Amino acid sequence: MLPEKWDPLYRKILEEFGYDEPSDNNSARLLKALMINSELVFDEEVSIQRTATVFGNSDSLEEDIKKMPPAGTLIASGSSVGVLSELGIVPDIIVTDLDGEIQPQIETSKKGKLTFIHAHGDNTDLIQKYAQEFTGPVILTTQSKPDNLISNYGGFTDGDRAVCIARHFGAMDIQLLGFDFERPSVKDGSDPVIKAKKLRWAEKIIFDHNGPDIIIKMPR
Repeated sequence: MLPEKWDPLYRKILEEFGYDEPSDNNSARLLKALMINSELVFDEEVSIQRTATVFGNSDSLEEDIKKMPPAGTLIASGSSVGVLSELGIVPDIIVTDLDGEIQPQIETSKKGKLTFIHAHGDNTDLIQKYAQEFTGPVILTTQSKPDNLISNYGGFTDGDRAVCIARHFGAMDIQLLGFDFERPSVKDGSDPVIKAKKLRWAEKIIFDHNGPDIIIKMPR
């Protein structure tokens, strides 16, 4: 998503959830400082096929995989990596803000798979705890202002950010598996009301701001 399209959405998200841009910027600075000596890669080194499958972490993920076999570049959001691992599926790319089930993500990174690690105002503690455990290639992302070390492809949650990344790198036919915008899968200690609001934003970002030539598919 181009910055001029993302920024108005970002401003609305900040207002609705009570977040603030300085906190996002501080988190981005922390992530850059911790990862400066990591295996950083940049746009020209990323390859995503015309067809891509993006995995969410809804309770329907395993059933969705049975209905619609994954195809093309496999992009896993956050905790979906653990479910995929149990099914014998290794994603090509991970998109994560480091919450949820983290160890399968770290293990997949150790296999040399690319990880997009995201910084936002609420995850500085997770960045400090886990970011440097990702020893494979990484791209750093922010939802605020990008620079030469940290990118902004648009997106609010791991799932819709993964779709934005797929589109940015040329995917035109995108399968969504494990996405349920009506029934959130809530992590321990999280607020189901906030989660539901985030899913409404994820749905809006994926479908309302989709390019006219891009096909989005979900299992029926």
